[in-house]
Amino acid sequence: MLGLTNEMGSVNYTHEVLANIVGLSTMECYGVVGMASKNAKDGLWEILKKESLSKGVKINSRDDKLSIELYIIVEYGTKISVIANNIIQKIKYNVEKYTGLKVSSITVNVQGVRV
Repeated sequence: MLGLTNEMGSVNYTHEVLANIVGLSTMECYGVVGMASKNAKDGLWEILKKESLSKGVKINSRDDKLSIELYIIVEYGTKISVIANNIIQKIKYNVEKYTGLKVSSITVNVQGVRV
């Protein structure tokens, strides 16, 4: 659980809440088909449904800063580097704006391309 503390009190966030913010922010970006998760049964990557977006996100914290790793599937014909840069900017902005926590790094892993 991550949080902020000041003279007025404290606010704590679970990893699930932060992962949902990351997942929803990612899905707002042009060119993203969906978040991806590895299927334990057959080892293949699958697109997650909207209610499971947090499964495509890993969050670590160190020294009150977040390190975010996410797995996505992009649309065929789009420039992946532009999509990744847009995702990074959007996630950093939204997480810091909504929670007040600082983001130190964001890693975007493209697991597939879909038509």
